[in-house]
Amino acid sequence: MAWLILIISAGFEAVWATALGMSDGFARPVPTIVFLVAGAISMIGLARALKEIPIGTAYAVWTGIGTALTVTYAMVTGTEAVSAAKIVCLVGIIGAVIGLKLVPSRRGIEPDQAEP
Repeated sequence: MAWLILIISAGFEAVWATALGMSDGFARPVPTIVFLVAGAISMIGLARALKEIPIGTAYAVWTGIGTALTVTYAMVTGTEAVSAAKIVCLVGIIGAVIGLKLVPSRRGIEPDQAEP
């Protein structure tokens, strides 16, 4: 369940990042409100996921998915140019996120208790 919450909160991270760009320095009220609400939901979801997922992994996944979604949205809507290099980099980000999910965690073991 923590992974699902993390992925959903990463989606909200992309929403608040996009809304922030549309807010014109908080001068436009609707994007500003979307930014504030999505930001709060995103942070609450991240905080909840951190109860079960290590911070390094969770934060990397959260920012990676959020980044990939934000750039993809910008390319789809035409606010950012599409290029093969960007697509390759996005695939790399998603691949790294999947890799972090697949690597086993030894959460709960203190560094001085870990096996050498």
